[in-house]
Amino acid sequence: MSDDRGKSSVVDLVKDRLLAGSLTRSTTGRTDRTWPLPNQPWVMRMTWSELLFAHWPVDPAVVAKLLPAGVTLDTRDGKAWVGVVPFLMSNIAPRFCPPIPGLSRFLELNVRTYVTVDGKPGVWFFSLDAESRIAVRVARATFNLPYMDATMSIERGEGGEIQYKSGRTHRGEPSANYDASFSAAGEFFEAEPGSLEHWLTARYCLYSANRRGRIFRGEIDHPPWSLAPANYTERTNTMGDGFGFGFRIEGEPHLLLAKPVAVRAWVVSRCDAIT
Repeated sequence: MSDDRGKSSVVDLVKDRLLAGSLTRSTTGRTDRTWPLPNQPWVMRMTWSELLFAHWPVDPAVVAKLLPAGVTLDTRDGKAWVGVVPFLMSNIAPRFCPPIPGLSRFLELNVRTYVTVDGKPGVWFFSLDAESRIAVRVARATFNLPYMDATMSIERGEGGEIQYKSGRTHRGEPSANYDASFSAAGEFFEAEPGSLEHWLTARYCLYSANRRGRIFRGEIDHPPWSLAPANYTERTNTMGDGFGFGFRIEGEPHLLLAKPVAVRAWVVSRCDAIT
């Protein structure tokens, strides 16, 4: 009887931890996800590298008015956070397929905030500038995301400093420019659950809306981020001007440089159709 009780208590403990989100399956081994993976297989793989998280606290009222019905702004200590995230996407390919020329490697720069839908935290993108015209059109049609054409460049200087430039060229969209340099300013670490660093970066889905206002969720998976504080020199940043964020006058950003991470992505699904 004592052995049966012992086995039962272990099973109950595992169930409790699963329900709490501390144990989940992962496509990449280690994970800090707080909910299980989708039941469907992932469909796309990619690598994100040369990535900087630059975040500014913003008045929640300024951000909330830009979100569609059904999407709730996620705040931390009464503040909304808006990020500018430049990086390199590479090794992009559908599952079981080799990388596709013209789609497998390009620079991307997104402007984002953090939201919840049905209690699940994720990312809301205000803009995603990319240097691949093909990728921009595929993403706009497939994911309902505001991808935009841009002329972009990246260079590595002495000591590993990354110099990143972007200028939007998309017809019919407001101009937006970014020019900055960044590098690691300390040791790399994994963010502790509950910390601001974890809250800002451990986001395993994105949200978007189509022209009818229907909300979609796209799930992703990757190992926990390896992050470091960053040195940062900003020469130009008008990425938030069209949204009223005013990055140039809102004070110093919260900065994190990330090591490369392998990512898996799922097909987007309508939130009201997800069971």
